Amino acid sequence: MTIEKVERIRTLLTEALAPVQLDVIDEGHKHAGHSGEGKGHFLARIVSPAFAGKNPIQRHRMVYAALAEMMPDGIHALAIEAKAPGEP
Repeated sequence: MTIEKVERIRTLLTEALAPVQLDVIDEGHKHAGHSGEGKGHFLARIVSPAFAGKNPIQRHRMVYAALAEMMPDGIHALAIEAKAPGEP
């Protein structure tokens, strides 16, 4: 099930933000014993021209908007690293 979630996250982010780099990592193993265990803990590292000129809050909102369909059930926790091309 987690592989399907990772692929769905990748698809939604690709469709919405056309990233030049995208890594989606299942971090569920870091949350063993946590109340949300097994419900989807992920890290998204994304570099997209869509983030140019946007502040971190705006970038995170863009990611959350792209993943809106998964937020109620598929994603329990999401760490986001969002950059525009050329940013360190």
